[in-house]
Amino acid sequence: MEKVKLAIIYYSSTGGNYQMVQWAKDEAIKAGADVKVFRVNELAPDQAIDANPLWRKHYDETKDLIPVATPQDFVDADAVIFSTPTRYGNVSSQFKQYLDLLGGVWSQGLLVNKMVTAMSSAMNINGGVEETIRSIYTSAMHFGAIIVAPGYTDPSIYAAGGNPYGTSASIIDGEIKNDVEGAVRHQAKRIVEVTKQFLNK
Repeated sequence: MEKVKLAIIYYSSTGGNYQMVQWAKDEAIKAGADVKVFRVNELAPDQAIDANPLWRKHYDETKDLIPVATPQDFVDADAVIFSTPTRYGNVSSQFKQYLDLLGGVWSQGLLVNKMVTAMSSAMNINGGVEETIRSIYTSAMHFGAIIVAPGYTDPSIYAAGGNPYGTSASIIDGEIKNDVEGAVRHQAKRIVEVTKQFLNK
């Protein structure tokens, strides 16, 4: 039986979202998916990155390790997990550019019926994370994609703070401060299982 093709497309400056992606990748593989991880292109100038040693360290450690996402990576996947820190209640500019580049494949109907779920983070527990995830889902609705939110389908959702839209982490200086690993893993497993049902795989 052919495996579910899952793409994880993310942005991370100091490494917190990257850690969430690693948990999601591990759990999705356990659930039987063929997983590929991509980072969105970094837009910040070196001057800005150099001003934060954690940002510089994480960027240098991953820039040659993780390929930059292209629109075709979304097209090739059955399902996608998106992850980005919040920026004033919206996605990061780096992540927004990736969404903006999807116009060509969107106009051809190539994103229709893709399964989509999203995660986010802020320095504090709130900080706009719900709005950030919902903004991604708004784009998904334009694509004709199918949103697979975690809802309250597992106790781990409550342990992580109770966000039904997607896992949201409190990240300070690159470190995750709340208990989100279980919720991330559940969310990753859930999208694989739902995609299997949809595709009859």
